Amino acid sequence: MKKTGVTILSLMLVVVLMLTACGKSNEGNKNTGNTATNSGTEQEATKEPAAEQITVTLAGWGASPEEQDLLNQTLKEFETKYPNIKVNYEVIADQYMDVIKTRLIGGEGPDVFYLDAFEAPALIERNVLEPLDGYVTPEFDVADFEQPMVDAFKQDGVSYGFPKDFSTLAMFYNKKDFAEAGITTPPTTWDELKEAAVKLTKKEGDKTVRFGFGVAPELARQMFMVQAFGGKVADENGNAAFAAPDALKGLQLVTDMHNVDKTSGEPKEVGAGWGGEMFGQGKASIVFEGNWAIPFLESNYKELDYGTAEIPTVNGKKGTMAFTVAYVMNKESKQKEAAWKLISFLTGKEGMKTWTSKGFALPTRKSVSLELGYDKDELRSAIVAGASYATPWQAGSTLPTIMSNFNNQFVDTFMGNSKLEDAMNKAETVANKEIAAAK
Repeated sequence: MKKTGVTILSLMLVVVLMLTACGKSNEGNKNTGNTATNSGTEQEATKEPAAEQITVTLAGWGASPEEQDLLNQTLKEFETKYPNIKVNYEVIADQYMDVIKTRLIGGEGPDVFYLDAFEAPALIERNVLEPLDGYVTPEFDVADFEQPMVDAFKQDGVSYGFPKDFSTLAMFYNKKDFAEAGITTPPTTWDELKEAAVKLTKKEGDKTVRFGFGVAPELARQMFMVQAFGGKVADENGNAAFAAPDALKGLQLVTDMHNVDKTSGEPKEVGAGWGGEMFGQGKASIVFEGNWAIPFLESNYKELDYGTAEIPTVNGKKGTMAFTVAYVMNKESKQKEAAWKLISFLTGKEGMKTWTSKGFALPTRKSVSLELGYDKDELRSAIVAGASYATPWQAGSTLPTIMSNFNNQFVDTFMGNSKLEDAMNKAETVANKEIAAAK
């Protein structure tokens, strides 16, 4: 009996060992996917599904090679953060807005595209832009933006874009000319500017070879002067309003320096193409220019010793112009969630820091500007300082009509060929007839 019991126990042990070995073999087959059982199906059920690959189209205009490199770097960082989203970036080199408008009308617009503040009201009115407030999360931190830049892309409190960069106008002044004229500090009021311009203007016989103040006699640069005494470029109905007495007061200060004091001039009077070139050539001691002038001067006039300051106050008030561009979303985009991820990255703190890191463009986020030190930058701090009180280059969808009529007549007045009041009344009348005809 004992022998039989041992035999049975031995047989049971063999069976257990065989079953154990079989179990281990099947487990191995599950791991390698070679089993003929349902193990492969079980594996597929528990595997993380691959993220769907999405392509987002982005359109913008051309930039310098340095800026293009920065944008490419920023887009690469975005694609690294969101590996399932590919950005197809297209440069529209010519007739940018005409191309964008045509594509939007034809249902072939990009998912995301650049939009200048000047053009924003017209596109918002056409109802082709996606409202963005519903996509915004607290982490996006809208309050971090400079307020005038954000407001430039709002209508009735709704946000249709977030600004990628900006520049205000600041006062560029020639330090050597100042020293020779005995001027120790840059002017801070318009009266001080007038006095400085007299000292800085240089003549050879009857010819002025250097103006104290270089002026761009166009609405894009003079809108803040229209507003200095409470004037408006356009009224609430979109009609031109720049011929009102309060608007003329600020403009008169500009024309008087040219026609009465003989201390200011525009670039073409000295053979220059624009204010930065006029300043670089030493044909104006002071100009009002933006951030774009800094790399231009550094590249073309390396020996020029100059500084920047905030634009002098007018009527006791600070004022300047702001030029800004936003990323906006096509309302007909088929990839809205991915498009928002792109916009929020490019205008978020991370993407904006990369894009503005070299100073070619300035950040619209206050925190990024502080982190990069632009608020203390020797040349850019004055440009940054103007952001909180600047007037964005924008005045409703009728601004293109208003601008063309204003510019035609204001240049004529600036050159002394007509009285300011007569010229502005004529420009306003024609502009409003054209606006009425277009309705």
